[in-house]
Amino acid sequence: MRRTPIVLALLGALALTGCSSGGQSAQSAAPPASSAPAGSGATFSVITHGAAGDSFWDVVKNGAEAAGRQYGVTVTYQGDGDPARQSQLIDQAVSQQVDGIVVSMANPDALREAVGRAVAADIPVVTINSGADSAKAFGALTHVGQSEDVAGRGAGEQLKAAGVTKLLCVVHEAGNIGLDQRCRGAEETLGGTVERLQVDVSNLADVTSKVTATLQSDQQVNGVLALNPAIAIAARDAIRDSGSQAKLATFDLSADVVTAIQDDEILFAVDQQQYLQGYLPITFLNLYKNNLNTVGGGLPVNTGPGFVTKDNAEQVAKLAEAGTR
Repeated sequence: MRRTPIVLALLGALALTGCSSGGQSAQSAAPPASSAPAGSGATFSVITHGAAGDSFWDVVKNGAEAAGRQYGVTVTYQGDGDPARQSQLIDQAVSQQVDGIVVSMANPDALREAVGRAVAADIPVVTINSGADSAKAFGALTHVGQSEDVAGRGAGEQLKAAGVTKLLCVVHEAGNIGLDQRCRGAEETLGGTVERLQVDVSNLADVTSKVTATLQSDQQVNGVLALNPAIAIAARDAIRDSGSQAKLATFDLSADVVTAIQDDEILFAVDQQQYLQGYLPITFLNLYKNNLNTVGGGLPVNTGPGFVTKDNAEQVAKLAEAGTR
């Protein structure tokens, strides 16, 4: 799917500090700490629903920390998939009087009060990844992420073109509204049947087992859509184990996913460029603190979707290895 001119312009402006399309090592995404400018002493807290060690959220963390080095500010990162504990982390950041908070909202209703307390304390908030529809109502400066509905429709279109008529959409986090939007979007454009399979991202062996059992019991399923890179690799193993010819696609990237695309095991990955979901909020908070700038005009700042296919996987692989894609 083509990116909008606004996103292209923004990416161009960040070419020296963000992801490079030319395959240059992404370790140059931010200047070394020794050359970072003297900061204002600001501290920004990033609080996500990602579990520790999750490859997707590691890239978000890398982006936020790179921006912190770039602007000479302190960035702390914490993640917890339980919305109650995530709310507690927001409250802790408020009590510490941080200068800004970045928060992903997989379950917006559960975070409403905690985000409200931050806003009431005059702490600027930028939401990322999930919860775009609630960001403005909650008082956030802006939201940074991709439209999950649009991304899902794009995935459905590509799977339809590949001949998929019955799709298994593998949902790895119960209650995550963004994942439901992805499946629903794919259903709108596929023109076939979409069934959901609920799994637990913390038990990948069980994911492989459940996908294998589904493919063996329903041989009409000829497509699998994973919504997470770790789930994609588990689904790839399930397709092998079951002897199925189902075609596999996924949301989001990891080094293993890019390799699987190169090896024709995965058709494509929907890329929301999560490095930007870490980097841009710190940029926006720093601009707000120093110059009262706001971005987006009340609309989300889109970081995707784009698509990684075999045609561009080699370039993206170098960036994934460096931790920026």
